Amino acid sequence: MKSTKHNWLKWVGLFLAATFLGVLFASQAYLSYLYRGYEANFAASLRFVLPSWYVWALLVPVIVWLGRRFPIARVHWLKNCAAHLAAGVAVSLSQMAVLAGVTGWIELLPHRAFTLVQINSNLVTYFAILGLSHAFDYYRKFREKEVRTSQLETRLVQAELQVLKMQLQPHFLFNTLHAISALMHKDVEAADRMMARLSDLLRLTLDNTGVHEVTLKKELEFLEGYLEIEQTRFQDRLTVTTNIGPETLDACVPNLILQPLVENAIRHGIEPFRKRGQIEISARRDNGSLHVEIHDSGPGIKNSANSDMKEGIGLANTRARLTQLYAENFSLDLCSQAADGFTVTLNLPFTPSNQSSN
Repeated sequence: MKSTKHNWLKWVGLFLAATFLGVLFASQAYLSYLYRGYEANFAASLRFVLPSWYVWALLVPVIVWLGRRFPIARVHWLKNCAAHLAAGVAVSLSQMAVLAGVTGWIELLPHRAFTLVQINSNLVTYFAILGLSHAFDYYRKFREKEVRTSQLETRLVQAELQVLKMQLQPHFLFNTLHAISALMHKDVEAADRMMARLSDLLRLTLDNTGVHEVTLKKELEFLEGYLEIEQTRFQDRLTVTTNIGPETLDACVPNLILQPLVENAIRHGIEPFRKRGQIEISARRDNGSLHVEIHDSGPGIKNSANSDMKEGIGLANTRARLTQLYAENFSLDLCSQAADGFTVTLNLPFTPSNQSSN
């Protein structure tokens, strides 16, 4: 059904184009006669010129087929040009024969001068239509190539994101299993709770396989499960406070983007020290951006410029994922001050979930 409709639209387009050219050339002939001082009739000019273009409209599919059968390209171009010259003469004679039968040109055909002039004019028209046909074909192939390239690039980005995500999941899993193993000898019930919570997290992870963006609300739910495991492990040594703006909960963020940042804060700001530590997580909307901060109360990094800080697997992986998703339209900043802890600041484009394509 769609193909039939498309074919009808093509024929309507050809009819309109032929009508436009017929009116244009009839007007040109009419004005030319008037300029030379001859008596002219526009209706007569239109009756004489318009049928010619309608016949050409009928011949366009034939010329298009000949153009695709004998493409003018580097390979066999001379042979194909000769084929088109012969085809052009044949099409020209066919056009004249059809037109003679329709309009009464039959008495003009024996006049050699008229026939040669008409063949010459028809050849120009033939090669003009052939040139347009080639141009449209090259444009169509160019667009198809662009679409294929775009699809390949999208698939490549999706694959790279999936690889980065798969790298992150074992990293998180091994660290958690190691913590459970260490706790097993001290508090079996706590280790059992951690294992049950880990099972819930893995189920959530599997449910979101192939999903690269989720709402901040879902991301915080996953993070809450992870923090329950860590708080079971560290007991009263770890305190978590959150300050999440309600307007941010519907914003889209990369799946599993916060967990490695929080894990990094716990690993370097809480775990190495016996004293109590605190993790602060905040999120707010700043015009068109989502602003997220993760701060730990550790001692920070003494005598180290921010630009010299080395990023571990979690941070490097996170930055790579953000680059794939947002190109340069994001920022991930690390800030450390002696005795004032360590802060990771993340700025992303603010996109509500109902506007996301994911």
